[in-house]
Amino acid sequence: MRWFREVHVCPLVELPLASACHVCRCGELYMKIYVLNHDHRVQHLEPRDPAGHMDFCHWITAHAQLLSVILFTDEASFTRDGVNNSRNLHTWSHDNPHETSVTKFQRRFSVNGWCALLGNKLIGPFVFDNNLTGNTYEAFLRNELPGLSEDIPLMIRSQMYFQHDGASPHYTRHVRQYLNDSFLNRWLGRGGPVAWPPRSPDLTPLNYYLWGHMKTLVYETKVDSRAALCHRIFAVAEHIHNHPDNIASATQSLLVRAENCISTGGGHFEQLL
Repeated sequence: MRWFREVHVCPLVELPLASACHVCRCGELYMKIYVLNHDHRVQHLEPRDPAGHMDFCHWITAHAQLLSVILFTDEASFTRDGVNNSRNLHTWSHDNPHETSVTKFQRRFSVNGWCALLGNKLIGPFVFDNNLTGNTYEAFLRNELPGLSEDIPLMIRSQMYFQHDGASPHYTRHVRQYLNDSFLNRWLGRGGPVAWPPRSPDLTPLNYYLWGHMKTLVYETKVDSRAALCHRIFAVAEHIHNHPDNIASATQSLLVRAENCISTGGGHFEQLL
């Protein structure tokens, strides 16, 4: 938590982009202005990763018409503590209000959830009862995904592509066989017809849009039980679901991201956006 005191700025002094507070000859306190820049935290890349990023980005830009029928999927963990961006937690006041924010609870719990984005739609969430394994993920695909997809028009489902990352539960032989049977030549992932590049969270709208947005809203309200945390997740998902234009904008922005990724040779590009 940061606290800021209001400072009177002398109108007689030019304010170059340097230094901090000074007293000018007229006795007024003035403040030289800084431009605040935050570093972009990016995924570490292995030497071979840029080539895979380039392959995928060239594929998606060459098949831009498919963007509206790709089911982007992912899992994320929600915790009791939450992961708030403390750099944006400020309290503005003339006097220090000595605000506190409680974290690091003795009794901890978490929720592992799945969501998907398709065009302007949010699919899910679905909450797993236990840790994700190859068996539980395969059971989810066979038994839960069809029900979650019921609201997707049949015409779109018949041509829909399925995307997931290269996490170990996604790569078991049974999972890949199921995807080959259900999405013949229409799935993106490790070992799939269209390879999903490793270490590329900046190329999936769930990572660069949904999870951050969802967690910010979920963690606005502190909870004291796993059931309450689940309730918050579903309530926030409903809120996001009711703003399809935002979802569509996030999905479509993948094309701009792909072009920027290509311009950097498959390297980091979010600092250019």
